[in-house]
Amino acid sequence: MAKLKTVYTCTECGATSPKWQGQCPGCNDWNTLVETVAEKAPTNSRFESLAPAARLQNLSEIEAREAERIPTGIGEFDRALGGGLVAGGVVLIGGDPGIGKSTLLLQALSHLSAEHKVLYVSGEESGEQVALRARRLGLDTRRLPLMAEINLERILATLQAEKPVVAVIDSIQTLWSDQLSSAPGSVAQVRECAAQLTRLAKQAGITVILVGHVTKEGALAGPRVLEHIVDTVLYFEGDTHSSFRLVRAFKNRFGAVNELGVFAMTESGLKGVSNPSALFLSQHAQDVPGSCVMVTQEGTRPLLVEIQALVDTAHGNPRRLTVGLEAQRLAMLLAVLHRHAGIVCFDQDVFVNAVGGVKITEPAADLAVLLSIASSLKNKPLPSKLIVFGEVGLAGEIRPAPRGQERLKEAAKLGFSRALIPEANRPKQGIAGMEVIAVRRVEEAVARIREME
Repeated sequence: MAKLKTVYTCTECGATSPKWQGQCPGCNDWNTLVETVAEKAPTNSRFESLAPAARLQNLSEIEAREAERIPTGIGEFDRALGGGLVAGGVVLIGGDPGIGKSTLLLQALSHLSAEHKVLYVSGEESGEQVALRARRLGLDTRRLPLMAEINLERILATLQAEKPVVAVIDSIQTLWSDQLSSAPGSVAQVRECAAQLTRLAKQAGITVILVGHVTKEGALAGPRVLEHIVDTVLYFEGDTHSSFRLVRAFKNRFGAVNELGVFAMTESGLKGVSNPSALFLSQHAQDVPGSCVMVTQEGTRPLLVEIQALVDTAHGNPRRLTVGLEAQRLAMLLAVLHRHAGIVCFDQDVFVNAVGGVKITEPAADLAVLLSIASSLKNKPLPSKLIVFGEVGLAGEIRPAPRGQERLKEAAKLGFSRALIPEANRPKQGIAGMEVIAVRRVEEAVARIREME
């Protein structure tokens, strides 16, 4: 029997190489080439080109209009999507096993089935398992058809025949095409199945939601080209031991990125949280050292998050540990605190945590981190009802954060009466019930905190 020809495909960018090598020739990443069966290009494609040959036209001649949204009936899910689903759009949602991806999508399809034709394709669970979950959640599934299938061609034929408005594929790693001889979940299968489903979605105007597995590092499993094919990429975040879940948009061709949907896992499924700031604020009976409240901007939503710091005498090499914040940025902030404010931590262990399991990536958290560290080191709590935000530069300057006015209004709405912010974010008009203290440098911020004690 003739030996099958193999090629090596990069799991990150999808580039191929005739032989194995340590570094990918396409994206230059190391140890990402895996052996796959070289597939012959099919002679007869099941689908024609996405569109006929288009004529050239100026951008000014093209009529631009907003995409019509299909609400899912779950407000926080619609927020993460940018307002709802879009006809012909392809959504990829990933997350750890058991975090609630299938539960959320089953709830969404149950709401959508009241007004739209839907289809749930399950490749991981049997029909009995899905029905048991729906019954446990108390969902109305009388108009929710289920298809337990992993063969791509059968799924495509069903989608063409039924023409649902929304279809969920759970999950893309379980599908396989009979045009390829490689196993389900391989790079070639995942890439081909996603491309075929996307092509059909654009042709027929079907909204397709793909469920994707994640790696140990938390990234979507499979080739990175999968993220480029789809229109929207959502990630489920949160600890499986906690009842709270976050759905974050990392890519959205029809809306803003970094939009955040907050859910609470209950016995009846995932419920949207109307006031998520309350989740990320600890309830202290009295003011405690090392605690500072900041306002972070997640997409279009301002959130109040408590930053906690613990500074203690080091026994051996000092440790630097962060949870929910960038670890490398902490070392830079400690150097700025020493150089410009005279606060020394080189012989101290420093631990910083963002309460509630939220991940903060924006630099507007810098000033809150510095003040919480200074508070813990001096063992003196910061003034009550104080919120802080601002980016800190290496020269000790405090730079403005975007949408400062919205942050202040959100803090005032939740009862905070004082704000320490960058000078460039000083509001032109006063905010009712809010005392605004604007500073330009780190040493000035530390001095103003001492004056308020």
